[in-house]
Amino acid sequence: MSSSAIAVTAVSPATAASSAATATRVSSIDLLRGLVIVLMVLDHVRDFLHVDAWRFDPLDPAHTHGLLYVTRWVTHLCAPTFVFLAGTSAWLQRERGKSAPELARFLLTRGLWLVFLELTLVGFAWSFSFPFLLALQVIWAIGWSMVGLAALVRLPRVTVLALGVLIIAGHNLLDPLQPARFGNLADTWMALHVPGLWRHDGVPFAFEAYPVLPWLGVMLLGYGLAPWFRLPPAQRDRRFLGLGAALLVLFLLLRYFNAYGDPQPWSVQASFGQSVMSFLRVQKYPPSLFYVCATLGLMCLSVPLISRWRGSVARVVLVFGSVPLFAYVLHLYLAHALAILMRLATGQSIAGQIDLVRVQFANPEQLASSGFSLPVVYATWLAVLVMLYPLCRWYSGLRQRHRDWWWLSYL
Repeated sequence: MSSSAIAVTAVSPATAASSAATATRVSSIDLLRGLVIVLMVLDHVRDFLHVDAWRFDPLDPAHTHGLLYVTRWVTHLCAPTFVFLAGTSAWLQRERGKSAPELARFLLTRGLWLVFLELTLVGFAWSFSFPFLLALQVIWAIGWSMVGLAALVRLPRVTVLALGVLIIAGHNLLDPLQPARFGNLADTWMALHVPGLWRHDGVPFAFEAYPVLPWLGVMLLGYGLAPWFRLPPAQRDRRFLGLGAALLVLFLLLRYFNAYGDPQPWSVQASFGQSVMSFLRVQKYPPSLFYVCATLGLMCLSVPLISRWRGSVARVVLVFGSVPLFAYVLHLYLAHALAILMRLATGQSIAGQIDLVRVQFANPEQLASSGFSLPVVYATWLAVLVMLYPLCRWYSGLRQRHRDWWWLSYL
């Protein structure tokens, strides 16, 4: 019998149960992250491969169809869950013994590192060209939100939570403020709240899709609610189920009356299905109150199920969730490379796949001239996951074997 097994038998049943619960709760966070990675791969494979990816919004009831709509909408769960759990992980590091100055320093340096990755490795993965038009997306938002959280970790956790709720609930009041009103600070306001193209001397150099302010609110919420993951399972489940139900009820009520919370009102369409599509078509860029309520509401409801998930599929998802940044960067390269190879193999043009972000704005017709059906997208999604898994498993093992390599915490 191993020494670790002897150690387990030596503790009291209550202590063993507590330790097991703690391990499960930590695993549930990685499972949530892993599920996000799986869905995110689907979304980005669709971006690279689907024939209609750049022709119309897949959530537009006038053009989309049921499977395409669901394929896109379900991936709305990714970014808010990712950002929420980044805040949760920050608090868990504080609980494990990091002092406030140590945590602030880590969040500041890791946040700036993520921004650097977005400007380099991630940017190149989207474009496969140099120089490329930057696409400032979720890694950008997480990085700057970490920088913002670094300035707040000395405050009481409840105060940070209150700030997060205030930002999420109140930032839509700022919607009427457009960048032109800020003169020379227009780009700064875009970075905080309004997505759009950044220009230098009239020439676009970046598309900022993830304004930081509302995403900071989501990260602060994750930081403030992090202790819930450490509660006994029954208490944890009651809290997450209660919060998830409350967020969804709030979304349904406010959305039905087209009340405050989203700049895109819904309307009755030609069919019931299209009306439902219009109702659920909430704004992601930047994330509206309705978007956050709907997505984080579903995330909260999933926590009790995720925490009990076992089996081979769960183990695979857990591997992805144990190395989320590695999986995120690598899947972009795999998906983009496959998109090019598959077009070459079928005699299609790859012109739109080089400097993809710039082409999206300057020559979108190149993107509309090639692509594949949704079944092919799903098959390629599975292929990318199959290729991604052994690489993530190797890297996860490397991190486990070399916990003393401090720099691995930044990857």
